[in-house]
Amino acid sequence: MEGTKEIKFAVLTSSDRCSRGEAEDVSGGLISEMVKAIGGETVASDIVPDEIPAIKEKLLHYCDDLRVDVVLTTGGTGFSGRDVTPEATAQVIERNIPGLPELMRAEGLKKTKKACLSRGIAGIRGNTIIINLPGSPKAVKESLEAILDLIPHSLEMLRGGGH
Repeated sequence: MEGTKEIKFAVLTSSDRCSRGEAEDVSGGLISEMVKAIGGETVASDIVPDEIPAIKEKLLHYCDDLRVDVVLTTGGTGFSGRDVTPEATAQVIERNIPGLPELMRAEGLKKTKKACLSRGIAGIRGNTIIINLPGSPKAVKESLEAILDLIPHSLEMLRGGGH
């Protein structure tokens, strides 16, 4: 982006099947491609099983050690007992950002009623924004398209800029 520094992203895929090599992580790669549109660079990308300790460990590493600007997670936002990404995220964030998931679900509802079933959350830890995206590539694309242009302004506000 002109006049601004590159936005550092981390992408975390929560998937038992992908973590065991039984499925390809299409959504993680899609996210890394999409963030380029706002001057984003993916500086870390990992796949973990659907387990709170594994998800938390990566989120804390991205926020506290790597100090990325934004963490985008994919997967683990459904209803299965193994879908625990929002719970892990809630244990890491210091402040909630309800509007981003609300907007993603509202935009998704224009295409399918199933969009309201995503349990993803968003929040802030330190100077990092964490956003949970669904797992399917189609839902990732639609959800990220709904909020992508808000990320630069969100980071500006987080760093003391105006509204």
